Amino acid sequence: MKAERKNLLVLILAVGVFGILNTEMGVIGVLPLIADKFNVSISSAGLVVSLFALAVALSGPIMPLLFSRMNRKTTMLLVLGVFILSNIVSALTTNFTVLLIARVIPALFHPIYVSLAFTVAAASVRKEEVPKAVSKIFIGVSAGMVLGVPVTSIAAAATSLSLAMLFFAIVNIIVFITTLLFFPSMPVREQLSYGAQVSVLKKTMTWLSITAVILMNGAVFGVYSYLSEYLETITKMTWNTISFMLLLYGAANMIGNILAGKLLTKNAFKTAAIFPFALGAVYIIWYLAGHFSVLMAIIVLLWGILAGIGANINQYWITSAAPEAPEFANGLFLTSANLGTTFGSTICGLIISGWGIQYIVFGGFLFLIGSAASIFLRNSLCNPAKQFS
Repeated sequence: MKAERKNLLVLILAVGVFGILNTEMGVIGVLPLIADKFNVSISSAGLVVSLFALAVALSGPIMPLLFSRMNRKTTMLLVLGVFILSNIVSALTTNFTVLLIARVIPALFHPIYVSLAFTVAAASVRKEEVPKAVSKIFIGVSAGMVLGVPVTSIAAAATSLSLAMLFFAIVNIIVFITTLLFFPSMPVREQLSYGAQVSVLKKTMTWLSITAVILMNGAVFGVYSYLSEYLETITKMTWNTISFMLLLYGAANMIGNILAGKLLTKNAFKTAAIFPFALGAVYIIWYLAGHFSVLMAIIVLLWGILAGIGANINQYWITSAAPEAPEFANGLFLTSANLGTTFGSTICGLIISGWGIQYIVFGGFLFLIGSAASIFLRNSLCNPAKQFS
């Protein structure tokens, strides 16, 4: 396959992942409009986000496994079709229960597409170039998680909630058409049995990798979940400034994705080993200087870059532990990452309740200590002779 065609396929996959993540996260910016339209409380409206995330976490290791022996192009078109129909129903319905159902159904298929995007991107390049290809997919992930919220909010303000939600369907339609036209048929040539794929869970390295990913993601997103509140309460920023800081974090995330591809290609073990200490240093500076606006902007920039690098480490950490079952391994990654977000936000929330928002980084530190231990054990098990070499 020519380099230009490979780059085109990776670009389509990145946009596809953007559409999938945009469907998940974009509604956060229009929750008040959803509450008004369907005459429900804001907490009830929040179910469109929380139920989606729960469905992703539960289906993460199961759905990619079930579809792992099916033609990959056919599978991607099927998932995109489900997202298109569900997004159209979400935009047109006036019944809140129907809206929730239309959110949960695509969420069950979410891990299939994202897992395949990572797998297909990795399979399109030489082994040593895999981290760089995967980092391009993560740019789509970051864009979907960060840009989806303001884009949907602006579209809803300029037009209507229904038209804003149709934006999700439009992105997925574009990816469906380009996938249909440009992707070759992708039959799975080496079909592992379901039992053989699940057997990767017998390996100690797999469980150490899962543990490390849960803890690393908890260290980042446990703190990120309360970033807006911290900036308002401690740094005393206005909401317009907070919105800018969130965009800054997202842009920095994309920079981190690009850097991660190069760092993991050069030395994956060392990159993973350094990560908890680098993020810990940023959290120390944060704790000491978080009430200064200019310094906090620099901290958010550095934090966003490290978070982008960390996301790539997480995916690499699990898939490299189970290379014989890539779809299943990517499903495990998605579930582990979602569990890390859940545990991190819960623990950090308890710290805020007990001590106050100014101590939020202590929650991140707890997860970083555990992740450093897990990474050290995993590195020692995989390559003891070169630990920190």
